[in-house]
Amino acid sequence: MISSRTLFPTHPFVEFPLADINQTIAQRFEQQACRYPERLAVKAGKRSLTYDELNATANGVAHAILGHAGAATQQVAILCNADVSMIVAILGALKTGKAFAPLNPQLPKIKLHEIFATLGSCLVLSDENNFAAAMEIAGDVKQVLNVDALDRHLCRENLKLSVSPDALAYINFTSGSTGAPKGVMWNHRCELFGIRTKTNALHIAPTDRVSLLRANNVGAARDMFLALLNGAALIVLDFGAGGLATLGDWLRGEDISVFTCVATVFRQSVSGAGGTEKFPAVRLIHIGGEPIYKTDVDLFRRHFSDDCLFVSRYSISETQAVSYFFMNQDTKIHGDHVPVGYPLEGNEVLILDDDGRETAAGTIGEIAVRSPYLALGYWCQPELTRAKFLDNFQGAGTRTYLTGDLGYRLPDGCLIQVGRKDFQAKIKGFKVEVTAIEAALNEIPSVRQAVVVARQDAAKGSRLIAYVVPQDPAAAGVSQLRTQLKSRLPAYMIPDSFVMTESLPLNSGGKVDRSALPALEGNQRAVGTTFVEPRDAVEEALVISTPWALTTILPNWAGTRCSRRG
Repeated sequence: MISSRTLFPTHPFVEFPLADINQTIAQRFEQQACRYPERLAVKAGKRSLTYDELNATANGVAHAILGHAGAATQQVAILCNADVSMIVAILGALKTGKAFAPLNPQLPKIKLHEIFATLGSCLVLSDENNFAAAMEIAGDVKQVLNVDALDRHLCRENLKLSVSPDALAYINFTSGSTGAPKGVMWNHRCELFGIRTKTNALHIAPTDRVSLLRANNVGAARDMFLALLNGAALIVLDFGAGGLATLGDWLRGEDISVFTCVATVFRQSVSGAGGTEKFPAVRLIHIGGEPIYKTDVDLFRRHFSDDCLFVSRYSISETQAVSYFFMNQDTKIHGDHVPVGYPLEGNEVLILDDDGRETAAGTIGEIAVRSPYLALGYWCQPELTRAKFLDNFQGAGTRTYLTGDLGYRLPDGCLIQVGRKDFQAKIKGFKVEVTAIEAALNEIPSVRQAVVVARQDAAKGSRLIAYVVPQDPAAAGVSQLRTQLKSRLPAYMIPDSFVMTESLPLNSGGKVDRSALPALEGNQRAVGTTFVEPRDAVEEALVISTPWALTTILPNWAGTRCSRRG
């Protein structure tokens, strides 16, 4: 059996040289358009463009931006569905040397207004579907361009502007679910370094067909760059428009070779497939964004070919891809968590204790990433930037970013991510890491998917609630779940309450939206059980308290309230 540390793709590809990061994203794209003019560049539904067509169309948008906004406007907001128009708008903005800020149409209007307000003087690019919303947000017709209705006689030639690779390329605003949205800033050089790292590690080739399964956000832009900066075809499915239910058929029908997605989307694509259904064209699954479980690896083994590789990754908005863990059909997973692997070029991973000191192998702490290729910081938030991005005084612009994620290293340096600091709960004086409970639930054969959250209770303090999607709703039973969890976890780690549902709410990026999980009614009471003290330090870190008596069935997330059954 080949070790994951020495397991890599063997697919032929064109290496991305380090020298190519000393330019702009638009220049790298234009090189691909010149090299592969007749190759398919992007396809979304029935609309497709070759590299030559995409480059010419983006040039038209770029000339329209300059004619409309001139040099005064430095930022361009993009309010488009995940479609060809979004790709054209992003490339058009980049060609002008202006930073783009993706605005996800699925966000609440109040969030969109908040983001737009922070951008200052800003032009908005929209598609036809979102033109009215863009007008409302901008408040001025002169600040909006509909890329689907531009003059077809606009110049289609490259602009040949002089733009520094250190210039701001884009501002990615987080969802802001715990407060005001934060804008993460990236320049061209660091973004190109990240694309270069992924290209060379994953062997992305012009013959590949790369999936784009996200709404208009930085994840969509990075998947787009991974394909279009390497001459590959970008194949788009807007699951926000109802495409998630047909994802498995779409993967097969479009002959996707590089399936890049978050963990929830991966499960959705194959969980409904029969035991013998396969995805023979997929050579590589590039997965991350959420915890990955052994059951996900089992799905990979069941539905993908012997030549396919399953790659778990660690990356966040403020970093490029930090680490990869490559798996094939023979890879053995030890422990509850699937590793996120070994640091990629340009990254050093540190595990820090509460005092900021490095921990020993096997000790859980906060993951910190040291690199010259981190995000520039947070848009208009210098104090937060100084708090999270630490100068190392080691030259070459190297800084350390404090991720807020928890993890530990194996003796060989392999990184294991176990959750987030803000996913910890403190109950009866002990810290609880909810992802450990999620991992145990997701290992139960009758569970399709589960998440665990901490909720505040006025009478009892914090309690843990498990939201479970069963494989067979008719056979779903809390007592069976409790019994099976008792064989995997100490008694005090059994969730207080169980909510059975047909599906979990997803955010625009395809991840489980924990903030949209419904709160339970306030009159549910605990049944009497004995609290068992933790037996060791590990159990102290994961401890929860007494079980609660509750079962609910939620048919869907639209307008539902929890109600007690029985």
